[in-house]
Amino acid sequence: MKKKKYQICNQCVMDTTDSKITFDENGICDHCNNFFNHTKPNWHTDSYGENELRKIVKKIKRAGEGRDFDCIIGMSGGIDSSYLTYIAKEKLGLRPLIFHVDAGWNSQEAVNNIEKLVDQLNLDLYTEVIDWEEMKDLQLSFFKSGVPHIDAPQDHAFFATMYKFAEKYKIKYILTGGNLSTECVRNPIEWMYFQSDSVQLRDIQDKFGSKKLINFPLTSIFKHKFYLPYFKGIKVIRPLDKMPYKKKEAVNILIEKFGWQSYPQKHFESRFTKFYEGYWLPERFGFDTRKVQFSSLILTDQMTREEAMEKLSNKPYDVKTIKHDFDYVATKLGISVEELNNYMNLPKKTYRDYKSQQSIYNLGSKILKFIGLEIGGKR
Repeated sequence: MKKKKYQICNQCVMDTTDSKITFDENGICDHCNNFFNHTKPNWHTDSYGENELRKIVKKIKRAGEGRDFDCIIGMSGGIDSSYLTYIAKEKLGLRPLIFHVDAGWNSQEAVNNIEKLVDQLNLDLYTEVIDWEEMKDLQLSFFKSGVPHIDAPQDHAFFATMYKFAEKYKIKYILTGGNLSTECVRNPIEWMYFQSDSVQLRDIQDKFGSKKLINFPLTSIFKHKFYLPYFKGIKVIRPLDKMPYKKKEAVNILIEKFGWQSYPQKHFESRFTKFYEGYWLPERFGFDTRKVQFSSLILTDQMTREEAMEKLSNKPYDVKTIKHDFDYVATKLGISVEELNNYMNLPKKTYRDYKSQQSIYNLGSKILKFIGLEIGGKR
């Protein structure tokens, strides 16, 4: 196959490292055109969105009458979930249970941030700890598989555990920090495949793992997109999409009110994700997730293209500390640094090399966009 000539969008910073990217006659990429033609016209942070959120909050409070809490918030300690927690309690008057999944990779900053918000907002925290031996074996299986999306086990565990908890305790509303303001451009599917695909997760574990997944929580696209919302009445709500949300302003508020600690990059509250997005993806595959993150901020007027280009001129990881990060990940996984380095040189694979439910995801996405329930960027 002939290699595509390098090109970068004239509006954002997405480029041909996304192999499916296309450009119009003005050099504007399809991520940008999708945002202006589809996402932005259907995204309401004005009085319309405020009114919609008010109706949702009313339903949440009614569903929570007589209970200790009226919703759950999955909190990682990152900016989005932290700000959502503050807004839910202080601005919306909700009584959330803070739900955290410990997959073994929490940074100390994340632990501190969660404790600060929970304590100062007088909220209850429930922490589910994932079976480390199974988690470790599954993550090593993903390394051995050669795919880019080695962080899928951690993401899968988070969502599966939260859905399982909501179903068990008959909780009707799950609030998440997902938002269009900082995530209107999505990671290309070849960079980060769907983390909820249990078929692929099981296939990779069956081929490369040494343990059976007995305690590891599993979910599926059918369960969280169809069974839970339509049979169990469990709804996932994204409040930040219905109000003005600016990342820098949110960070400043959290620092001022709670002494919250910021991170060098989005998602770096997890030490594994920091290694994965900061080093593994760009060095092994040439995929720099900052391009997606910065492009979202450019399109929502929170960063200039010039600022993004300047930041991208530097490596996504700290060259002074990367050896320490490498040592930490290897030690945590119970392997040598040499073995971890060897994984870097394995033949490159993609999600297409293993069993998957991609056809179901594609069909579901088309249906949701057609009926107006999904307005995010393309994948």
